[in-house]
Order: sequence, then C-alpha cells, then structure tokens
Amino acid sequence: MERSSIIKKAHLEAENFLKNEKQFHLGALPTEQSNPKTRNLDKIFASDTSKGVETLLSVDKDVQKMAQGILKGKDFESMVNVCVKAINEGKKIVFSGCGATGRLSILLESMWRNYFHQLEKKYSETYRKVKKFENQVFSIMTGGDYALIRSVEYFEDYTVFGKQQVKEMGITKGDVLIAITEGGETSSVLGTIEESADRGALVFLMFNNPANILIKHVERSKKAIEDPRVTVLDLYCGPMAIAGSTRMQATTSEQLIGGAALESVLRILLESELTKDELEMLGIVEDIDYASAFNRLLDELLDPVNLRNIAEYIDLERNIYQKGGLITYFANNYLLDIFTDTTERAPTFLLPPFKKFDNTVALPSWAFVKNPLFPTIKTWEYIFGRPVRCLDWGSDLYREMGAPEALASNPPQLDKTQIIKFHIGNENDESRYSKTPNLAVNFLGSSEFIDDDYESYNRAFQRCSSNFQNKITLVIGKGDANVDFRIDCSPVNSVLNLMGHMAVKLFLNTVSTGTMVLMGRVTNNWMSWVEVSNKKLRDRGIRLIAELCGISYEDSCYALHESLEEMKTIDFSGKEKPSPVQFTIKKINGHQDV
Repeated sequence: MERSSIIKKAHLEAENFLKNEKQFHLGALPTEQSNPKTRNLDKIFASDTSKGVETLLSVDKDVQKMAQGILKGKDFESMVNVCVKAINEGKKIVFSGCGATGRLSILLESMWRNYFHQLEKKYSETYRKVKKFENQVFSIMTGGDYALIRSVEYFEDYTVFGKQQVKEMGITKGDVLIAITEGGETSSVLGTIEESADRGALVFLMFNNPANILIKHVERSKKAIEDPRVTVLDLYCGPMAIAGSTRMQATTSEQLIGGAALESVLRILLESELTKDELEMLGIVEDIDYASAFNRLLDELLDPVNLRNIAEYIDLERNIYQKGGLITYFANNYLLDIFTDTTERAPTFLLPPFKKFDNTVALPSWAFVKNPLFPTIKTWEYIFGRPVRCLDWGSDLYREMGAPEALASNPPQLDKTQIIKFHIGNENDESRYSKTPNLAVNFLGSSEFIDDDYESYNRAFQRCSSNFQNKITLVIGKGDANVDFRIDCSPVNSVLNLMGHMAVKLFLNTVSTGTMVLMGRVTNNWMSWVEVSNKKLRDRGIRLIAELCGISYEDSCYALHESLEEMKTIDFSGKEKPSPVQFTIKKINGHQDV
C-alpha cells in the first residue's frame, strides 16, 4: 500500500475515533490516571528492586481503607442476604466480568465449586448434607472460557455480546447477577446488567471509579448506575500503581469484596445445615474482619525479608527473559490464579500470548502454566470445577447481534475444540524448554505441603520438569520445608481460602509488573508497551503518546492510527510484534524507520 493511501485511511479512522467514539475517551477517570505514590517507578526499580517492590505494594494499602467502609455498609449486607435467599430458593448467583474481572468471575465460581469437590473427597457424609448448593454459582466471562487463556478484548466493546451470554446462561427471575467492571464502563459487562435486570434478576454492580465521575463522563455507565433495579458498590480506592493497569488495585479490591461476600454466603448456608461439631471440623470461622485480614497480609508482604525475596525472584525472571529464555509454572491449587496473571501479561506488556500446541509458527509465551497431575482436558475441568464453557457463535448470530461485517464474515474460534489446544496438562511440551535458559517453577501454597496428596504431586512435578534446564520451588506461606524461594506470610484461614488467593494475586501482580519495569516496558509509572486491541486501550495509547511526546491528544490520535496502518504492511512472522504505542513514540522522536 502506498504511503498516501496509508495516511488517508489512518486519518479517516482517527477522525472517526475523535468525533464518534468520545464515550471511550476515558482520561477523566481516576483508574486511567497516574498515581503520585509511584511517580518515577522505573527509576526506583532501576536503583533498588526491593524499594520498587515496596512502592508497588504500598498502593494496595488504599484497598484496605476502602474495604473497611464497604464491608460494613448496607449494600454489602444486602448482597450477601440476597444471595443466601436466592440459593435457598434454588436460584443461582452469576458473576460477570471482562478481561481481569472476567477471570476473577471464573475464579470465584471455581473457588465455590472446588470447595464442594474437596469436601466430598475428605468428608463425604458432610458433603451429602450440603451438596444441593454446589451447582448454584456461575460466571460469565466476556468471550467465554477461552478468554481466560487468550484475550479477546475487542469483545468488550459490544453491549450485545454481554446480553447474548446472559441469554445463554439462562438467567431468570430471582437469580442474582454480580457484575464486576474495573473502571465501571465496560460495554459487554453493562450489557449483562441490562439483560439480567430485564429478565427479573437481582443485580449488583461493583466498579473502581467514583460513581459521580462515571455519571458525568460516560453515558453507558450513567444508565447502569442510575437504573433503580441495580445496587451499586463503588469500590474507588485511587489510581492504579501502574497507570491504567486495572488488573492491579481495581481487581484486587473487587476480589476482596466479591470473595468476602461469597465466603459469607457459604458460611451462612453451611451453618444452617451442619452441626456445631461439623462446623468445627471444617474450620468454619465466624465474623472474619476481611479488611483487617487484608491489611495484615499486606504488612507481612512488606516485611523487609519478604521484600528482598520478592526482589530476588523478580531479578531471576528478568534475567531469564533478557537472555531469551522461558519460564513454566507448575501448580495445582493455584493454577487458575497463575493463569490470570500470566494471561494478562500479554496484552498489558505486549508479550507473546499463549500458543496452541499445533501452532508451529508462533513464538512461545515467555511464561506458561501447567498442571503435572492431569492431562489437559482433565486439567481444564479440574480448575473450573465444571465442564469447559465456551462460545460457539457463527456468522448468522454475529449478524443478528449487529456485529461488524468483518467479525461476522470471519468469526473468531472460541469453542472448546480450541481451548484444549493449549496444553496446560502433563503432556510433554518441547516448546517450553526449546530455548535456554529455561526454568520450571514448582508453585505452592504452604497448605499444599501438608496435603495428603503432596507426595504424588511432587513426583508428578519432578517427572514433568525432568527435561528443563533448571527447576525451583516457590512457596507462598509458612512452612518448615527448605525451598528455593519462600514468601513468608500466614493468610487468615477461611472457608474458601480467600486470603490465600489474595496473597498469590498480590505476589504475582508485583512480580510480573516489576519484571516488566526492569525490562523497560514501563515508562515512569505508565505501561508504555501496550496493545490497542479495543477502544479503551486505544484511548489509553493515545493519551500515553501525548504525555510522553508532549503533543496534543488529537495529534497523538492521528499518529497512532498511522502507525496501526503502517504496521499492517510489515511482516512480523517469527519475531515479536512491537507495541503500536512504542512504534509511534519512536517514530515521533525520529528513531523509527518506516
């Protein structure tokens, strides 16, 4: 394509975005702004990794302050009570989200289902008393289960896609929808709200921006927030540690509040069905102060010894990636938690995404996740606690929903046959040790050391990691075992192990972010190696270019769209595709040959 044609097409796209997509210009939202606490984060990490870790984790203190108020509020109490009533009446609870909150929704469903699976395994008689509750918590992930492992982020721009997933879930009167959107403006999630409310469901909405700002600037958010059928929980706790990276504090706050609600629901249900002796046997704890438990966990992670250990692990990952190497996490209980973080690294920092086993052209992802105990199909069902739930939408349905013709004529493959091509089980995968250095990480929580199945798990790990150049064991929690890395903390015990999952999330978010900061993929405290695969990310990229290059939003918009068109003419086969944002910045600064 001639350069004049590229520029003409790019300018048409840019003008359309500037004039007709203003509802996706989100710079006024605090979640899209930089946090003064992490200013010069790249320089802090460069001078002292431990200090960088401390700076990142310090922002999570704001989550605890927010949680204190929310957990004591009437809306949280109402959410718990409504969910208990719904389950007792044979109805279902459905969590709905997109991207990081979609993965959180799947995690919450999995925590619930796997609790019952473990209960059946250990205490079969007690399980029989409460098994009626097992199949009453569900999740809607924009893009289906496939999106857990491979982002399909352009789906989030379409309200109608969320509505369709509600229809397929069969949500009816008396069901409860808990919609979770980091910024409060994700179209697909707002679609699940509207459709569920129209069907008579009881609807709750959690988000992480001030409601009054959303109402003022985003019409679709205003519609949902002011809908009298919707109960709103505003979890605002300030800007993200990395500007716009809502997988961090926004999703952390939503995991804390959503998880606390789900644990409270399960505890109430169990107390209504089981004897006092049975409750004691299961370690059911009453009246957990979740805000204090979270604060205690943060204090433990911020201990100087833990800061050094986290920093050393970050340096380990950074050194492997800088040498072109690969890391493979092996896990069991926390497999889904690790999936969430590793999947999100790809669009956040423009890393090679997970690849299917039969794709011999794509580069392997820098990090991957496997379960050494089971083959892939069984592993998928194990981590979900249910059969795989994917989308199998054809051209006719896309056209019926009013999707763009480009999408309808070439529908993305998101069905079960595609998700099982990601070999996350114990199959040998030569691509994971095809480059050197390569490392197998045995990822454990402290309770897994005392689990009856630990020895069989460890044997499976040793077998699956036998071809790797190096292997280490990493533990999040306490214990006497001699391991390579330990993050010494003692999360409060609870029915769904919420604080154990919070500890893993905080650790992984810090590790993946810190590693990318050290590798130059963060500028100041902005994620400057970002993909622009949906309208929100496109706006974020435009604002980042404007800030770093000292130009207007409009000029930045034109420059980014020119880069997007130019990059379509470049063959990136066999090599990593650069961030369109970085491509644009280098071009503006005179360092990019185009």
